[in-house]
Amino acid sequence: MTPAKATTPSDTEVRVSRAFNAPALLVWRAYTEPELMQRWMLGPPGWTMPVCEMEVKPRGKFRWRWHNATSGKEFGFYGEYREIEPYTRIVHTEHYDPGDVGDDMGGGCLITVEFEEADGATTMITSMKFNSKQDRDAALSTGMTDGMEMSYQQLDQLLDAVPLRA
Repeated sequence: MTPAKATTPSDTEVRVSRAFNAPALLVWRAYTEPELMQRWMLGPPGWTMPVCEMEVKPRGKFRWRWHNATSGKEFGFYGEYREIEPYTRIVHTEHYDPGDVGDDMGGGCLITVEFEEADGATTMITSMKFNSKQDRDAALSTGMTDGMEMSYQQLDQLLDAVPLRA
């Protein structure tokens, strides 16, 4: 698939679009089922996601935490789901827990993830609305969009897995 395309539609926003060769139902499952998300949302090599707690419903909470086996470093995100439209749209807050990786990224952001299916392929569009330009730029400076593409490449492999298609 073509690598993710990241844009900055405003001083406080980041938009990342990526197509997957799978129907929306499968991409949705990979994004909303913890045991699947832990297999692909890993970013650069060496990271695992030992904590993936998700209550995917309005006002449900989530907590994700990554660990690097080589350095022992950890970081995470947590937030609350605001809107859930199955196979179509998820809106949630997201706050960064820097652990021992990186700096503070401000007061969090509002994430909207849309799943658009056409001809058996699904485009996932992630829009991030930060509280300020400074917060947006801090997030971008982490290499966030590169890490997203690394995870998306792992998602491509997961979506090709026979058991997931069953």
